[in-house]
Amino acid sequence: MTTTIPVEEDLLPSEADVRSYEERGWYLSKKLFTDSEVDALVEASEAFYAGARSRRLGRRPSTLAYWEPSHGAVQRHNDYIHYESDEIAAILRKPVVGAVAARLARADEIRVFQSTLIYKPPRPDEPSNLVPWHFDRHYWQTCTSDRMLTAFIPFHDCGEEMGTITMVDGSNRWREIGGGDSTTRHFAHRDPAELDELVRENARHNGTEMRAVPMVIPKGHMSFHHCRTYHGSGANRSGQPRRAISLHLQDGDNRYRRHELSDGTPVTYNHDHFVRATAQGAPDYSDPEFCPVLWKSHG
Repeated sequence: MTTTIPVEEDLLPSEADVRSYEERGWYLSKKLFTDSEVDALVEASEAFYAGARSRRLGRRPSTLAYWEPSHGAVQRHNDYIHYESDEIAAILRKPVVGAVAARLARADEIRVFQSTLIYKPPRPDEPSNLVPWHFDRHYWQTCTSDRMLTAFIPFHDCGEEMGTITMVDGSNRWREIGGGDSTTRHFAHRDPAELDELVRENARHNGTEMRAVPMVIPKGHMSFHHCRTYHGSGANRSGQPRRAISLHLQDGDNRYRRHELSDGTPVTYNHDHFVRATAQGAPDYSDPEFCPVLWKSHG
């Protein structure tokens, strides 16, 4: 395969790694960012929290996650960080990140779908630090692709004490039950106990037990997970903030599709407020301003 921008082959997942990703729903990368690149992410994120913006979103949909200082010492989520911070975007768009995603998804093109800057304060008893089980595909019902994936990028060594991202092993291959209208609502607006029971019910339905695998991620490395892999995270007991970016990625074939709830109400993703329209008037999930190409191959 000839690529538009060469990357070191030894940084990419092997065929055995790809098969493991397809079987288990997650992959731990090699060191894709240098220490200086990761340190630059920390510096840029602190500037962002202090008010620095390369540009601003034109509106604030009700479902947008957007921490501001007035919200206090809760877990911070700021969507569209790749749009509002050029400094952060320049590092996230490093070609090897897209090349790894392309190999895992067996895709010829990888575009950004969304990105969220995350800061989990070192407050073990803070309720917002607990992220219940969920999978991303539930929120992406307006997408045609089932190959979408997410890179979780910590800004430091990240293990269980920090409340690292944790995968439900093999859940990407489950046949789902209980996936009604409520699954399109973000986990922040649902009962964690209900979500916990949902994942356990699905495990039983698939004749297996739920097996949680915490991702222990060294600085400069990242985890990738399939869009149907259940994941969550626990308390930060480390005494230091857990800083990270969740970088959602789409393959080049992904397009908008209309999706309705059972009562006929159309589902709207935040992109539908921001991206340009296609010639047919639908949201364009290939809009280069919000969904830039990270990696493209030909051959």
